[in-house]
Amino acid sequence: MSVPLLKIGAVLSTMAMVTNWMSQTLPSLVGLNGTVSRAGASEKITLFQSPEEGWQLYTSAQAPDGKCICTAVIPAQSTCSRDGRSRELRQLMEKVQNVSQSMEVLELRTYRDLQYVRGMETLMRSLDARLRAADGSLSAKSFQVGPPGSRPEVKRMIGIWYPLVPTAWPWFHLDAQELKDRMTELLPLSSVLEQYKADTRTIVRLREDVRNLSGSLATIQEEMGAYGYEDLQQRVMALEARLHACAQKLGCGKLTGVSNPITVRAMGSRFGSWMTDTMAPSADSRVWYMDGYYKGRRVLEFRTLGDFIKGQNFIQHLLPQPWAGTGHVVYNGSLFYNKYQSNVVVKYHFRSRSVLVQRSLPGAGYNNTFPYSWGGFSDMDFMVDESGLWAVYTTNQNAGNIVVSRLDPHTLEVMRSWDTGYPKRSAGEAFMICGVLYVTNSHLAGAKVYFAYFTNTSSYEYTDVPFHNQYSHISMLDYNPRERALYTWNNGHQVLYNVTLFHVISTSGDP
Repeated sequence: MSVPLLKIGAVLSTMAMVTNWMSQTLPSLVGLNGTVSRAGASEKITLFQSPEEGWQLYTSAQAPDGKCICTAVIPAQSTCSRDGRSRELRQLMEKVQNVSQSMEVLELRTYRDLQYVRGMETLMRSLDARLRAADGSLSAKSFQVGPPGSRPEVKRMIGIWYPLVPTAWPWFHLDAQELKDRMTELLPLSSVLEQYKADTRTIVRLREDVRNLSGSLATIQEEMGAYGYEDLQQRVMALEARLHACAQKLGCGKLTGVSNPITVRAMGSRFGSWMTDTMAPSADSRVWYMDGYYKGRRVLEFRTLGDFIKGQNFIQHLLPQPWAGTGHVVYNGSLFYNKYQSNVVVKYHFRSRSVLVQRSLPGAGYNNTFPYSWGGFSDMDFMVDESGLWAVYTTNQNAGNIVVSRLDPHTLEVMRSWDTGYPKRSAGEAFMICGVLYVTNSHLAGAKVYFAYFTNTSSYEYTDVPFHNQYSHISMLDYNPRERALYTWNNGHQVLYNVTLFHVISTSGDP
């Protein structure tokens, strides 16, 4: 029996890495006028001047074959400068096509009329020649035309000149001199006919020019790679679907890197929290915002990330009990938070606007007894990862070391607990990924991910993963497993980080 083949891959999950890619590569592809302002090792990306026009979500993953898949949720309306040029090009091509079709119809009608006029010209010249030849034999005063068919040559003349004859059938009395004068008056039609022929040739040349112009525009469009907004949107949506399918196949991995920060917005006081629902479908991009770290009750729910960036389209929830700290989390439509001046966990349901359940966390410190190093009543920190709901806190019994407890999201009962041995007051912040607790060594500048505790093996290790603290005071740090990104409140700034996870994937079915 042979050893199963092990495939090693790294998944580069949400937001930051793709933002870098978007700012460097995509603008050159679709004509974005993006700007990147650098401050040390961090980057702040501004793709558009107006937030509502911005690209709202960036995602990436690495497939088992090593190819990177990148997607974005794009705005509802086009703001791409190239899209404007592409739209103008398409409109111009449509106009040229309409002109070409009109030219073909005109050419057909002109050709038909020209054939008729040429026949008239031949007949008119023939009649003029016959009149001149018969001039000597006709009466000087008048002549009488019998019924049609009496004389072949006259029959043709009568048939042609019938509209000019002032008398009605069956008899016409025309003065010979008058008929000759009429013919003389019609002779200038010959020059008009020649001009008509020249105009017809011009129409033919114009039609060819229109066809050549249409071909040139098609070539320009092909060379530009001018995808319209709708085309680009469909391509991006298809790419996003492939990404999510790929991400679902990837298992949990070990944290090996944290990207540069992406500043989403600067809003609120120095302390606070913001988050999305980790269990919501990808189409649900609501954002919840909670300013302050104690005695707050006001929760703002924004419809989309774009609305949050602009500060519009939100509703307000007033919690029946105030919160403490910033370690809140939204999970499956409910907010989980620590009730102020207690060790009570509260589950508040947004849709019903009611508390579904609340329960004390046995022995958990509260009211700044065992906070993180920055204080702020951060005794209890709730987290969600790929495996469910967690609470991070400490008790007197374990001498202030961090305790990790798995909670039942329905009853808030503790399912299992682990004593990590790491002093909570020495931790800047912490977050859970794939059942592993990662702890930063500071909430200030120079912080790094310093400690990792593995709940599956009840073991730990010291790590050294750089973590750039751009605004020098982190009061909230949480992982979102749906987007595979870190949400951070950094000195009044709402910031995102991309994470790099290392995977060892066993391929089933290998011999």
